[in-house]
Formats: sequence, C-alpha cells, structure tokens
Amino acid sequence: MLYEELKAGKQALSLVGLGYVGMPIAVAFAKKGLNVIGFDLNKSKIELYKSGVDPTKEVGDETIQKTTVQFTADETMLQKAKFHIVAVPTPVNTDHTPDLTPVIGASEILGRNLTKGSIVVYESTVYPGCTEDVCIPILEKQSGLKCGVDFKIGYSPERINPGDKVHRLENIHKIVSGMDQESLEEIKNVYDLVIEVGTHPVSNIRTAEAVKVVENSQRDINIAFMNELAMVFDRMDIDTNEVVDGMNTKWNALGFRPGLVGGHCIGVDPYYFTYEAEKLGYHSQIILNGRIVNDSMGKYVADTSVRKMIEAGQAPKKSKVAILGLTFKENCPDTRNSKVDDIIKRLNEYGIEPVVVDPWASERDAKNEYGVTLTKLEDAKDADCVIVAVAHNEFKALGLEGIKRLFNRSDCGKVLIDVKGLYKVDELKKSGLLWWRL
Repeated sequence: MLYEELKAGKQALSLVGLGYVGMPIAVAFAKKGLNVIGFDLNKSKIELYKSGVDPTKEVGDETIQKTTVQFTADETMLQKAKFHIVAVPTPVNTDHTPDLTPVIGASEILGRNLTKGSIVVYESTVYPGCTEDVCIPILEKQSGLKCGVDFKIGYSPERINPGDKVHRLENIHKIVSGMDQESLEEIKNVYDLVIEVGTHPVSNIRTAEAVKVVENSQRDINIAFMNELAMVFDRMDIDTNEVVDGMNTKWNALGFRPGLVGGHCIGVDPYYFTYEAEKLGYHSQIILNGRIVNDSMGKYVADTSVRKMIEAGQAPKKSKVAILGLTFKENCPDTRNSKVDDIIKRLNEYGIEPVVVDPWASERDAKNEYGVTLTKLEDAKDADCVIVAVAHNEFKALGLEGIKRLFNRSDCGKVLIDVKGLYKVDELKKSGLLWWRL
C-alpha cells in the first residue's frame, strides 16, 4: 500500500502550491517523518522558505528553518513523489465566475510529471464536479496515463483558517473522499497521520466538493443577515452590537456579527456553488443576495464615514483620513480579496486619498494588488477621521486613548469609524469624538 510506503520513507509526498494552505500541510507531514517535496511556481517564495522565512506567518520562521520539506520551483522534482496534494488558490473573475486558471495550471504541471501508481488529491475549492470533469482530463492528457488504471484521484477540501492559532490543521476534522473505496482508504490513512482529531470520509468526490462550498456559503449568508440588520439598526438609532450581545444570551444563537467579508474562502466559495447551480438551470434565491449585501459593505462604511465627516463640520476632500488595516482579517498578512479596498475606492470617488496603516500586510502585496502605499502608524497622526477596519492586536493594544492620539489638535469635530465594534459605547460617548460603529 502507498500509505505504508510513505510511512517507511520508500515513497515521497508532494505539495503543489505553498501558500497559506499548502505550506502548513507540507510542514505537518514532514514532522511525521515523511519525505515531502514542496513545489511552487513562485521562485521568490521558494527562496524565502529555503532561507528560513515564513511569509505567511502560519508556522513561523523557526519551524521553517527546522523543517525537512524539500522546497523547489523545479516541477520535475514532482516525479519523485507518488502522493500529490494540490493546494492552489481558486479565485473568481470580475464577473464572479470561477477562475480555474491556477488549478488548471497546477493540473498541467502535475500531469507532465505524474507517474504510474500515484494518487492525486485536490484541496483547492471548486464547484461539485470540477475535479472529475476538469482536472482528470488534464492529468490524463498531460501524462498519457489513465485515471482509475494508472493513477487514482481524490478530494479533501482545505479548512485552514489563516491567522487562527486555535483552530489549526491538526485539530480541524478533515473531509476526505476518493474515486473508489481503495483510494478513499489510502487517502484517509495518509491524512490521519497529521489530523489528530480524525478525518470524515464521504461517499464520493462531488459530495466532498459540495461540503466546502456549502460550509462557507452558510457563513456568508449568516453574516449578510447581520450586515443587513446593521444597516437597518443604523437608521433606527439602535446599536447592533448591543442587540447581538443580547441575542447571544439565548442558547441557540449562532454568534455571527456584521463585518467586511473578504478573503479566499467566504467571499469566493458561494460564487462557485451558484455558478454550477446556474448551469443546471437553478437561480439562487438566497446565496447570491447574501453576496450582494456583503459585497456592498465597503461602500456603506465609506459613505457613512463621509456623512459623519460632514456632520462634524469637516470638508471631506480636505480631511485627512487614516484607515487602520488592509488585510482581509486580523493578525494575518493575507490581503487577498480584502474588502477594505472597497472602502478606499469609494473614498477615492469622493476625492479622498486615505493613508493606510497595516503592520501585517506586505508592502509589495499592498502595492501590487491595490495600488496602496502603506504608511507607518506614526505617520497617520493629525487625522480628521480614523477608520478602524481590521482588528489587529497592534490596533487593539492602542485602546481608545491611543486612537485619540492619532487625531489632530484642531477644534473641528473628529470622526472615529469603528468597523469591528472594538470600543464600548460608554467609552465612545465620553471620548469627545463623533463616532459610529458597524
């Protein structure tokens, strides 16, 4: 069995794609003594890993320095492995249709280097049917091998939560599937080596693909409901967070709160699901409307900020606006699909060029992805309006008093926009600021 050969070091395991998902998986298998080949097209990223630097901050530099993973940008190294895990991103196009370019490219590379007796497991988020309908034909064409005869296929959706130090790869139940019972058992046994809480097998690949898009669609819909409530309560002059705190005293409350929904999963996966549903003749009644609400929140925050600046007696075009946070979530350097960008773009429409502070974000990524030049916190002072968009620990540590020191000393009203609801209402009322929180 391949599982036994991997354990014995007679065969190697490969990771195709070494981002926030692939790299921690590669390191985890290496810790268990497996021969692991970590492949990524990004040569600069590979060099960082080789030099002992973890740009994702998921496992840390020290762990990268000690790992036995063979990091490489040479695709021919994949020929040395028999168990392959594909963990490349799957974004959406501007029209919200799936962008399968990364997973197609990874399949072509892997197919060119696939050998008989291999098992290929996809972790990238895709719509139900994609692995079998899109990926298998590419692997067969590029390798000249026959799926089910010369190699087997499986799907195990990634559930890693970037920046989360509590819910880690090892303690999150993992969905596993295979094209037949034999491949399922092999895949389950391999993942059980690193998943301490165990794996959850499902009957087929399409079901596993559906699990991933549905679990994130569920979160998206619930957050959309809270965002809609927030917009209504704003008109009613009711504090949304106080309502949610009260609601959460009931045993069956779900604990969701309003906010910006970005990143590589929740803001993307629902579109994969509805895309396939549309192809089958079903138009989503709930999921797409939830996406519409959540995709509008950046503009809503920006519009509210401008309204508050005018209420404070400011001339918004002449005001200095400081935005704290650019990444899609707190304590994570991942800037993909950040909805803070929607705030920035909307402010730009008003003629406002905000300064953006984020100690976690890469200056290169901020510039390349959004055209944003990051500013140091000390250079964000003398602000007329501060928008706390991401709850990084560094911003939490400032406290309300620290935030107040970012404002200018003029007598003109100063505006604080608390997107994350970090500050208590009683504190805000005593602050002397004109404030608003989502």
